[in-house]
Amino acid sequence: MFPGSGAVSSTTVWHCASSPGSATTPGARWAAPQGVVMGAVIVQGCSSVGTPCCAGAGRTLIGGDKRQRRKQEANFVSFLSSHKKWLLEPFGGPGAEGQWQIYDIYQPRERRTRRALLICNTKFKHLRQRDGAEVDVKEMTKLLEGLGYNVECHEDKTSQEMTTVMKKFADHKDHLTSDSTFLVFMSHGMSTGICGTKSNGTTDILSFNTIYENFNNKHCRALMGKPKVVIIQCCRGDNIGSVQIRDSIDPEMPTSTSDGWRCVELQGSKTREAHLESDFATLYSSTPDTVSWRSPTEGSVFIQRLVEQFRNHAFNSDLQEMFRKVQRSFENFPRQLPTQERTTMLKKFYLFPGL
Repeated sequence: MFPGSGAVSSTTVWHCASSPGSATTPGARWAAPQGVVMGAVIVQGCSSVGTPCCAGAGRTLIGGDKRQRRKQEANFVSFLSSHKKWLLEPFGGPGAEGQWQIYDIYQPRERRTRRALLICNTKFKHLRQRDGAEVDVKEMTKLLEGLGYNVECHEDKTSQEMTTVMKKFADHKDHLTSDSTFLVFMSHGMSTGICGTKSNGTTDILSFNTIYENFNNKHCRALMGKPKVVIIQCCRGDNIGSVQIRDSIDPEMPTSTSDGWRCVELQGSKTREAHLESDFATLYSSTPDTVSWRSPTEGSVFIQRLVEQFRNHAFNSDLQEMFRKVQRSFENFPRQLPTQERTTMLKKFYLFPGL
């Protein structure tokens, strides 16, 4: 395999996913009359909602069939509408400057134009093909669509082509009526960036910095003040992310094959200074200088477990808490550990599936 999910068996063959050189829940139970789990609609029955829902209903909002999801969405929106005032209080009221402590959802679902960008490189001129990547694309697309994003998917691009795709996506008018975006990259990689399809391991590299430059507050004003979630599935070096610790019994390991700009906005005669880069949250598939793992049949371990955690917890956890859940899911897989980096979110970001 190149990383799959679940327990590692002695017959599982693992490969490095993409090394070019080598072969506070929002309120699980609030002190409110009926108690609510955000996104799951309700814990105890509520006459204004109807059928009680729980974590299973939250998952239905993301990955269930369309008929069930529409019913849960209607229940959820009805519930929020009738309990809006006290529902928001546990998230933190207005701060010193009147700012809520969670990111806003600007438009109703039917008028909101959330967009997500997914770039996946599978076939390369000089590097090994990334078998199993098609599974990652399918699962991530399904997850993001379930969260209300229109997914724009591009495959097998050089670094220059990826930059062109990002620039065009950053200029999309739909961001004006969106509240957030996801930027997902899957490829071979190295410590400084993501490999294009013509890379030999040192050439045709998309720098990680280029991602942030294209979507910062200078170059993508439509997403200023809105969450920009970056997911990167690639190796960041050739090192194995574990150390050998001698216990009384050596654990059996799987067979492996290394696979500050000043932004000024005119408001009459006033100017305002803004951060060059803000509202990003990034989750890398591995720590610096280490490999990621992928199965040729099941896809990458990272994407599998990220999708699982989002489906199970998007209804009641903010984004960074879900990132931590993804990281904790690797406790029994010492060869890889996802890491949060370059995160500049100033508030909590809840995806509110169904709203």
